[in-house]
Amino acid sequence: MPLYERFKDVSLFITSAINSALYTYKSAYVYPTLDNVKKQVIQLPTKNSEIDFDFMESFIAELEAERIAELEAERIAELSAYLKVSGLDNYELSKEEEKTLVDYGSFHWDSFNVEALFGKSTRGKRLKGDDRIPGMLPFVTAGEANEGISAFIGNKVKVFDKNTTTIDMFGSAKYRNYQYGGDDHVAVVHTEALPMKAAIFVTSACHKAAHTGKFDYGHNFYAKDADALDIMLPKAADGQPDYETMETLISAVQKLVIKDVAQFTNEKIDATKRIVSK
Repeated sequence: MPLYERFKDVSLFITSAINSALYTYKSAYVYPTLDNVKKQVIQLPTKNSEIDFDFMESFIAELEAERIAELEAERIAELSAYLKVSGLDNYELSKEEEKTLVDYGSFHWDSFNVEALFGKSTRGKRLKGDDRIPGMLPFVTAGEANEGISAFIGNKVKVFDKNTTTIDMFGSAKYRNYQYGGDDHVAVVHTEALPMKAAIFVTSACHKAAHTGKFDYGHNFYAKDADALDIMLPKAADGQPDYETMETLISAVQKLVIKDVAQFTNEKIDATKRIVSK
């Protein structure tokens, strides 16, 4: 037990001081005995001839804050670089996007049947965990963790196209912008012919219509349920789904989210610079 209770609050500082004092024993062939350690003198800050615990605590706290700030700066810089490389650093709304946001409340909506819009939905085939061969293909099953991707496989299975929508056994819909395999608990809605942002909108509409609590372990959602699904979409003047408006709306929402992220990163970078430069 330490003779000073506050030693435990500045253990990092004390440890560093001990390591410095024992530096002469750095060789594997020269090491301190217990008697050497007991007699070892270490250097600590003092104030009024007493150990200055307040200084040590503040010193350690400042070092920790600086290191955390540096790590945060690295993370934020990586995020900023990603936004730029992926083309998401442009978050200024176009006039068309601004108008779509303003007009959202006056959209004309209508109910559309999923099968009538995209043909029959399909589903994958069950592949037990023990039978899965490690590989590069995402394998989608039911669940929210990792967007429902339970493994990356090398098995020869049916590969579904990117830009499609999956609806799992619980009625949870997710947009897929990559090729994937799926088990028999996943229904695939074939939105691949749609523009990407319109497909994302449709996925959201499917989720709202299917994920109502009606489906569970005892009552699974299947491909036939996807075919029977009626979803609400903006309607164009010709009575068809207004996919162009859907694209514009999703683009505007995406930019608003990215703008918040970009502003957050800039604020964090500025704050980090102030901390590190002190």
